[in-house]
Amino acid sequence: MSHSWLIVPAAGQGRRMGADKPKQYLTLADGQPVLAHTLARLHGAFPSARLVLCLDADDRWFSPQWVPFTNWQRVAGGSERMDSVLNALHAMTATDDDVVMVHDVARPCITQGDLLALYQAATTNPAGALLAMPVADTMKRADDQGLSTRTEPREHLWHALTPQGFRYALLRRALETARQRQTVVTDEASAVEALGESPLLVSGRRDNLKITHPDDLALAAAILAAQAVHPSA
Repeated sequence: MSHSWLIVPAAGQGRRMGADKPKQYLTLADGQPVLAHTLARLHGAFPSARLVLCLDADDRWFSPQWVPFTNWQRVAGGSERMDSVLNALHAMTATDDDVVMVHDVARPCITQGDLLALYQAATTNPAGALLAMPVADTMKRADDQGLSTRTEPREHLWHALTPQGFRYALLRRALETARQRQTVVTDEASAVEALGESPLLVSGRRDNLKITHPDDLALAAAILAAQAVHPSA
């Protein structure tokens, strides 16, 4: 019997936030931390999934009360995102064909509709799938001084989002190959692409915000409030 798995890398320090704690523990309007919101969204779509949470070994902010999953485990995070995900893959008791979805802890506004669409695509496409958004803005190429040198065509360009979902065996082989090649990948899809595979791009909502900078907290709170008034399917 196959199972669905969720990996949530949450070992980052969020230094760009300039806060006194990692960004996943900063609170939103209701007083709950970003991590709790993200896990609640994932649980709402996949209540029976198995969760692997990657946390820093010295994490002093985490509380198990924020985890709504029955089946979950904690693993040590690594120095890079791919190291955290590999630690999770090595700790899991998954079968080769189990679907594994990796989601940024700093994306608490993910909707159930996008989660289910991604899972369906990852299940049916052999090379897996990722939520993404077509580029809508004019794209500029800059030089080292920050001067615009040319305009890049935006056709066929997408912003990569999460979750990204793949069969367990494929994702593990992709990340282990990247490590052997000493290549640092910033998302799982790029490691899969390096094997010659082509994951499916699933068009996601524009409000799937990744909290990166201080003003993103207020924006995330506004998005969550708007979604509560007009919940997605």
